[in-house]
Amino acid sequence: MTDTQRFDEAAATWDEDANRVALARAVADTIPRQLGLLPTMDVLDFGCGTGLLTLALQPCVRRVTGVDTSPGMLGVLEQKVRDTGLTSVSTVLLRPEDGIAPAGQFDLIVSSMTLHHVRDLPSLFTQFRSHLHAHGSVALADLDREDGTFHKPEVTDVFHLGFDRREIRSLLEAAGFDDLQATTAFIHRRHGREYPVFLITGRAR
Repeated sequence: MTDTQRFDEAAATWDEDANRVALARAVADTIPRQLGLLPTMDVLDFGCGTGLLTLALQPCVRRVTGVDTSPGMLGVLEQKVRDTGLTSVSTVLLRPEDGIAPAGQFDLIVSSMTLHHVRDLPSLFTQFRSHLHAHGSVALADLDREDGTFHKPEVTDVFHLGFDRREIRSLLEAAGFDDLQATTAFIHRRHGREYPVFLITGRAR
């Protein structure tokens, strides 16, 4: 089974995990406190999955584009959009040869629990910068450094066992971001343990 197939098969029941739902809500609540949101903003949600964060941000901004490599995940989000009649949410399926987004610029790029699935973070952050308007922002949430117990042993698409926040700050600075701030957005409880989730925000130079 490929990693994309794993997410495709999990999509139908993805939102049944209360921790996932609570994490997305916590990240969505923390972003405005760190950055502020405006109703004129166009937002890109990188690795949007079933759209838990996408839809939580949607009422606060003009438009959200959710991008993901999993057709199954995007299918769930698209069904939610149809069910609610939203016209301000769109989706894009990313193929391996694609960049991170369709042509166009955004005011804010968000991502939650996706960075640890990306092998080349310097390249990703450079792409983020290239898809932002002048002085646009990023808001990135992921796990603090962990010992490898967060995911099951059979999961093969994890390239980072969480992150040192200073490492992410350094990579973002190198990619052209300033005003970097980090905070704990959520504590993920799994396997009887606690795994902090950070949110780092920054503005493009």
